[in-house]
Amino acid sequence: MSQLPLKSIQAFSDSHPKPSDLHFQYGTAGFRTLGSTLDSVVFRVGILAGLRSKRLDGKTIGVMVTASHNLEHDNGVKLVDPRGEMLEASWETHATVLANAPTTDAFLEALEALVRNAKIDLSKPARVVYARDTRPSGPALISALEDGFKALGVEARDGGVTTTPILHYLVKAINTKGTSESYGEDSEEGYFTKLSESFKKLVVGKAKPDPLIIDCANGVGAHAGAKLVKYLGESFSLVLENTATSTPGALNDSCGADFVKTMQKLPPSLVEHMKPGQRACSLDGDADRLMYYYLDERGQFHMLDGDKIATLVAAFIVELVKLAGLDSEVKVGVVQTAYANGASTKYLAERLPVKCVPTGVKHLHHAAEHYNIGVYFEANGHGTVLFSRATQDILASYEPSTPAQSTALNHLINLTQLINQTVGDALSDMLLVEVVLAHKSYSGVEWNSLYADLPNRLVKVVVGNRNAFKTEDAERRLVSPPGLQAKIDELVRRYEGGRSFVRPSGTEDVVRVYAEAALKAQADELAFRVAGLVYDEAGGDPSKRPKEFLP
Repeated sequence: MSQLPLKSIQAFSDSHPKPSDLHFQYGTAGFRTLGSTLDSVVFRVGILAGLRSKRLDGKTIGVMVTASHNLEHDNGVKLVDPRGEMLEASWETHATVLANAPTTDAFLEALEALVRNAKIDLSKPARVVYARDTRPSGPALISALEDGFKALGVEARDGGVTTTPILHYLVKAINTKGTSESYGEDSEEGYFTKLSESFKKLVVGKAKPDPLIIDCANGVGAHAGAKLVKYLGESFSLVLENTATSTPGALNDSCGADFVKTMQKLPPSLVEHMKPGQRACSLDGDADRLMYYYLDERGQFHMLDGDKIATLVAAFIVELVKLAGLDSEVKVGVVQTAYANGASTKYLAERLPVKCVPTGVKHLHHAAEHYNIGVYFEANGHGTVLFSRATQDILASYEPSTPAQSTALNHLINLTQLINQTVGDALSDMLLVEVVLAHKSYSGVEWNSLYADLPNRLVKVVVGNRNAFKTEDAERRLVSPPGLQAKIDELVRRYEGGRSFVRPSGTEDVVRVYAEAALKAQADELAFRVAGLVYDEAGGDPSKRPKEFLP
C-alpha cells in the first residue's frame, strides 16, 4: 500500500504557513477572501485536488484561482469535479479542515485522517488541470498551488489565464475524451470552435444582429471575448469595452455584471458609448455571470437580468420541443432562487414547472438535473441549461416526420453544443440569448415586455457574525435570530405586493436583504427598513448606522 510522501509535504508546507489568526471556510464559491491571506490555503488545495483525483481513480480534477465578481484585492480558489461540476459537498468539509490545520504537523495528521476515512488508494495517479483569472495576486497563488502539486507528485496541466467556465469545460472535455459522451476537444480552441460553430448554424438565414457592446469588467472575459470575436468572424459583431486587465484596481470597479445588478444602472464607462435603442451586456470578473440591458428611445436604462434570460430561453426551448413533436417525451422545467423576481415566477409558472431552491449554484444545478431539460438562472445572471443524457439520446435517435420538425430538432441539437452545460458561462449564455433574439426578431424592448418586473431592491448589511442568521424554506424565511422574521412579516404586510427576505452571504461577512413591492419607492423603503432591523438585531454600532437604513 502506497504512503503519503510526508517528508516532501512537510518541506513544502513549512514554506506556506497558515496565518494563526484566520479561519477559512469552503463555501459555494470555494475559499474566497483577501488574496494576500490565501497562500497556505491554495498550497493545501493543491494537495487536496491530487487526493480527490486519486479517490476518483485518477480522473482529472480542476482548480480555479478566482474571486469572480469581488473587487481586485480579493482572491479565491475552488475545485471542479470530473464532469465539470462543483466539488462534492462532503469534500467541502475536508477542504475546510485541511485549510485550518494550525501547523504543518496538524496538517499532516489531517491528511492521514482524510486518506484513511475517505479510503483513498494512494497508488492511483493524481491528475489536475488549473487556471487563474487576471488578479495581481494570481501568479503568487498559482506558485503556492504548484508547490502543493509537487509535494504530492500530481500530474498537473496549466490552463493559464482563462475564464472559470472554460476551466470547467476543460475538466469535462479531458475526462470524456475518446468516449461516447465526448464533450469536445480539450483546449481553449476546442471550446471556442464548439461555441462559434453551433452559433453560426443556429442563426443561418436570420437577419444579422446589430453589434453588441460587452462590458468585460476589466477582467479575464476581455481576453476570452477578444478570442471569440475571431472565431465568430462575420456572423456577429462584438464591441468589447472595459478591457483594462492590467490597470491596477480596475477589475469589477464600477463595471461588470454585479455592479449593474446591484446599482441597476449603466456602468459609467458605457454612458458615452451607448445610444438610445442599443443593447449591451456585462460579464463579471471571471465571465460566469451575464447581465443584459438596453436604452429605450428616450435613453432610459432597462435591465434584463438572470430572470429575464431564464424566461426568454425557457420559452424558446419549450417552443422548439413542441415544434419538433417531442413535447410528450421531453419535459422542460425551470429552477429559481428566492431572489427571482415575483413577476418572473408568475410568468413561468403559468407555462411550465418552476422549483425554488436555496441560493448557490450547486442547489440550482442539482435541481435542474431532475428535468429532461432543466433551465436555471440566478437573478444575478449566473445560469445555464442542462439536457439530460436520456434527452440527448432521444434527440440523436428521433426521426422527425415533417421538415418543420426536422428544423426544430436540429436547433435543439445545436443548442446542446452552444450551451456550456457544466456551469454558468457568460459568453455561451450571451450567444444563446442572441440566438433567441434572432429567431424571435426581438429587440430589448420586446424581450423586456414579456412581463414587467416588480420593483425590487437589494441591500447589503455588514454584520459581525453572518452565521447568526439561519434560514429555512429555500432561504425565504429566517429561523434565527429568533423573533426577527415576525418583525419582517409585519413590515411586509404594510406594502402592496410586498415581499422581503434576509439571508447571510456565502462569500463575505454581510447579510443580504431583498425586497419587492408594487412601486419602486416602496420597494426601496421596505428594503431599507428591513436592513435597519437587521443592523440593529446584529448589534450594529448606532453611531455607524448607515443613514439610509430606516428605523
